[in-house]
Amino acid sequence: MTRLLPHIDSLGFTTADAEASAAFFETCLGFRRLGEAVVLEGGPYAQLVGLPDARLRVLRLAIGAEVLELTEVLAPGPGARPGRPIPAGSRSNDRWFQHACLVVNSMEVALAGLQPAFAAGRITAISSAPQRLPDWNAAAAGIVAFKFRDPDGHPLELLQFPPDKGEARWHGDAPGPVLGIDHSAIGIADTAASCRFYRDLLGLAAGGDGVNSGPEQDGLDGLAGTRVHITGHRCPSGAGVECLDYREPGGGRPMPADQGLQDLAHWQLRLRVPDLEAIAERAGALGGHLISAGIIPLGDQAEWLGAGRALQLADPDGHRLQLLQD
Repeated sequence: MTRLLPHIDSLGFTTADAEASAAFFETCLGFRRLGEAVVLEGGPYAQLVGLPDARLRVLRLAIGAEVLELTEVLAPGPGARPGRPIPAGSRSNDRWFQHACLVVNSMEVALAGLQPAFAAGRITAISSAPQRLPDWNAAAAGIVAFKFRDPDGHPLELLQFPPDKGEARWHGDAPGPVLGIDHSAIGIADTAASCRFYRDLLGLAAGGDGVNSGPEQDGLDGLAGTRVHITGHRCPSGAGVECLDYREPGGGRPMPADQGLQDLAHWQLRLRVPDLEAIAERAGALGGHLISAGIIPLGDQAEWLGAGRALQLADPDGHRLQLLQD
């Protein structure tokens, strides 16, 4: 199927155990598995992600029209450091923060499905309770949201749209309470810089823009005195990117300069784009930097990724993106 570009093919993260992580998403959230896990022994993909001799297990799950990719680093390769856990005390205003926003048709039913995992201590809450965003906030009024951490500690958000908000697909039927992934939210330091990167460089369109604050946002983020500038960036279809610029509270920490695929805090957005050369040439001027040694021909791994060439880069805050082109 031909899609308008840019398009987010998948989002994903590094997990300590891809099979165990997949079982959580399947059992508790209704994701479905897309084939068997693939084990990659070095090759072009490992070069692309910055671990040229790594051994990786990759497993893909789907929910609605979106794909979640789980990567387990079986061995980072000779000379590469081992992976690190998600930093202790991580908060929503730290700039390695990234989450997947899962749209639900019933917050009550979705949370009921998670209760066994909460009771067993496998997952933990970020939010104090589901939060209904206030009526004074016209862009978000009536949205109900709740944040928690998966068994590895990755942040996730459940979000229920009121009838007058969200895409039409978020108000249809589904086999379970989770309908799909609306966006991935990322912590940033500078709204203007992120807008230049996602819009001018990657070609995403402007989405919502506003400032959230007050007790509801505190309860959602597990912070105090929260004031966050939220800027949306959308593809022509499918999931988008949401930038979270926390004005208050202060003290958000930057992403470690050496964060890599082997670290559990590592997330990745995979986008299909029309012109890798133009992006590679302009990335530095628009706040990004290349992770891969230029554009990588995927060779015998092209069929697995559905593209012939790819580029790995980081945005102005270090969030990783993998760009594909046929």
